[in-house]
Amino acid sequence: MHNDSLAAASHPDRASTESQRLPPFSDGVTLVVTQAFGPGGDNLVGFSDVRFNGYPAITVLVRTPEGREGLVHLSPIHGDTRRQGFTSITDGTRCTLLCPVTRRPLERLGAVDDGSGAVYHALYLTPRLSSGHAIAISDIWGHFNSRLVDDEAAISYWAQDN
Repeated sequence: MHNDSLAAASHPDRASTESQRLPPFSDGVTLVVTQAFGPGGDNLVGFSDVRFNGYPAITVLVRTPEGREGLVHLSPIHGDTRRQGFTSITDGTRCTLLCPVTRRPLERLGAVDDGSGAVYHALYLTPRLSSGHAIAISDIWGHFNSRLVDDEAAISYWAQDN
């Protein structure tokens, strides 16, 4: 991996027994996002005090179609669907994803190729804000589908059937 935004952590190195239940990315190694930038270049990892298994959360501002909005803190551990904060949103709701610092919408990357109608939006892995180094997150609440892209190649794809 060429990116300093991702850290590989071995399951045995983590103290929390909860982390032992997380799906390993490969050979017992879990990917952890250590920095993720919004469209204005602000790092959204560690924006709040929320942590998952000791790792600072990725925070985004989420707005529902009826105008309710709040901060959602996402686990930075790849494949972990935990989130905290503004979570009283009905599954299947298309949300607007915004940077909590600038309130600018996260940039659109394109449609999710699973027939759901969901659209990927970018959290960039470097301050250069390149779509070739990004986390692609879905705009449909409860549609656990994401990709990690590094050097223009999808290095990881994760989806959960609900």
